[in-house]
Amino acid sequence: MIRLTLLLLLLVSPAWAETAVLKDGDVLRGRFVQERYMQGFAAPLRSEGGFLVAPGRGLIWRAETPFAITTVVTPGGLVQSVDGAETSRLSVARLPFLARLYDMLAAALAGDWRGLDGAFAVSRRGDVVSLRPLRADDPNMPAIAARVGRFVEEVEITKPGGDRDRLLFSDQVLNARPLDAAEAALLR
Repeated sequence: MIRLTLLLLLLVSPAWAETAVLKDGDVLRGRFVQERYMQGFAAPLRSEGGFLVAPGRGLIWRAETPFAITTVVTPGGLVQSVDGAETSRLSVARLPFLARLYDMLAAALAGDWRGLDGAFAVSRRGDVVSLRPLRADDPNMPAIAARVGRFVEEVEITKPGGDRDRLLFSDQVLNARPLDAAEAALLR
């Protein structure tokens, strides 16, 4: 869950010069559908919800169906809650690797793809951006393909064991309104 959430933060970010570039003070909101294809299951597991990205502050990922789960990623770490009750909290003090991952994601949000150096080889063909892990022997690093327009529209995450996630993003609006009090509180 952590790896997927952090990768989503990366992939909701701008993917090349002609896409929207998010900067401090910007807020990107949208909807998502996630389909998780796992070996041994005939049909994908499907979830839907909304997201918010605020560069420099973090990501709010709210799954609404089939379960209400909110995941918040900030420079300080990750918090997850189910139906409003906190179920896990991972701080960068406790798990220092989260700081490196957040730094990579923050760079990508600002359009600085050099922040991914050392982890992924980034290439583009038409409207598809591909991220390939530089270390093929890392069992946790997936291959990622994203279809981009003004924002990332679709993402395919293929995990080394063959499982994959497909994410479709829609209704994305940049700077529609500032953070409300509840959103700001989640990103503290």
